[in-house]
Amino acid sequence: SPSPAPTPSPAPSPSPAPITEIEASRFLTQSAMGARMDDIQSVRTLGYSGWVNAQIAQPIVETYIAWIDANSPANKSGRAEFDIQVWKRLLSNTDQLRQRMAFALSQIFVIDVQAMPGGWWPSYLSGHFMDLLEKNAFGNFRVLLEDVSLSTAMGFYLTHKGSASADGSGRVPDENFAREIMQLFTIGLVELNDDGSQKRGVNGAPIETYNNTDIEGLARVFTGWDHPNLVPRGESTTTPMKIYDSRRHESREKKFLGLTIAAATPGPESLRLALDRLFNHPNVPPFIGRQLIQRFVTSNPSAAYIARVSAAFRNNGSGVRGDLGATLRAVLLDSEARNAPASAGSEGRGKLREPILRFAAWARSCRVTSSNGKWLRDTDDPASALAQGPGRAPSVFNFYRPGYTPPGTEISRRGLVAPEFQITTESSVAGYLNFMQRAISSDNKFGNLETDYTDWELLANDPVALVQRANLLLSGGGLSASAITTLQTAIASMPAATAAQRRDRVQATMLLTMAAPDTLVSR
Repeated sequence: SPSPAPTPSPAPSPSPAPITEIEASRFLTQSAMGARMDDIQSVRTLGYSGWVNAQIAQPIVETYIAWIDANSPANKSGRAEFDIQVWKRLLSNTDQLRQRMAFALSQIFVIDVQAMPGGWWPSYLSGHFMDLLEKNAFGNFRVLLEDVSLSTAMGFYLTHKGSASADGSGRVPDENFAREIMQLFTIGLVELNDDGSQKRGVNGAPIETYNNTDIEGLARVFTGWDHPNLVPRGESTTTPMKIYDSRRHESREKKFLGLTIAAATPGPESLRLALDRLFNHPNVPPFIGRQLIQRFVTSNPSAAYIARVSAAFRNNGSGVRGDLGATLRAVLLDSEARNAPASAGSEGRGKLREPILRFAAWARSCRVTSSNGKWLRDTDDPASALAQGPGRAPSVFNFYRPGYTPPGTEISRRGLVAPEFQITTESSVAGYLNFMQRAISSDNKFGNLETDYTDWELLANDPVALVQRANLLLSGGGLSASAITTLQTAIASMPAATAAQRRDRVQATMLLTMAAPDTLVSR
């Protein structure tokens, strides 16, 4: 009998197209503090997912606290040591994704080094808080939530450190942290669908997530928690707050968000039950997911994008809720993040790059180092610097609110948001340009920073190559064709016969690129 016809082999899956330099640079604009040519090559070699995995696998080399102990033991009471370390990490660490995530988390879980009491070693308090964010950057949100709640730095900032039970004579539990852990850290003000859209009641109005009774009930949970030694200073400021006796912890029944914690429940158990209730609230995935999308990719993600990120938060694929590593992968690898800016459906996508990220991109592109190990301080002046300083947000609402819309603009008329525009003013626009001009034209030294323009100067005789390098490393490949032509023409008009003239070409290229609207907006 004839042999059966062979089963045809399935057609091979097409190999994914190689990642271009521009695509790799755009990805790093979203996921890192800046890009150099070796960073771009790493993305092209590993692929997007492989690069994310490699970054997540990088261990923390040195904590803030270890650095302060080793390098500045005599000055623990100041704030400069925190500034030194945060800028050192943003501008020079190789674990760029962890630094970018810790920076993003610091804008959700806000403290301010300037608000830390001087007698309690502000750099220690704030440095340890950043250590918590770095440690949990790719961990579980539930662990992060408890670490933040029991941080002495947060206890000072949102005033629940030392909160005591009602005493019948007018003293009531402090409600500050109870309010903000709901409004800003977990569930927000109104109930949400998985795609971030607001749920509506029978009258069509948004449904509030909590009320004053919920705040009062949750505030009782945070009574009795205090600094472990009840004395200022010392390494003990880096240990979690501890519960103290029943005279300070509220022993009465605690009710909030539909949960009842029975009277006489011990403080640690009350805390566990309360944080579990918040962590498992259906609002948390879209509320946190949307803000992470805003910090990394775009100010106005689509409902479908938010829903996909929410799904990753709810379940990392192994049944685990709150996996921040899985959530961040969903943010960065989503089709809306990776599609080309001009692709269908991309209208309105992108975000204004906040000044810290713009400056960091420039600093990393020229391999900035610190001449004396003191890096930077005080960059939050809008008139002369960046209108931002890491760890120096002006309020618990961060530098800007996630739902901010600049009034009287096309953004507002289209019903979009643009959070970073809240610190974009006439003063800050001029201050940023002046700050960048001083940094770029410093001839290898800007304050404590030293730059290396060697790689750039090799291209100075070729305006086309020089502008291409600036577009790639400073703008994430975002410069339009007309902007590139304008820049190339301008640079070609400058003489390049001497080393000094070639340096001028490099600096002019950098400054003009850093000032270009195409660079200021990441798409």
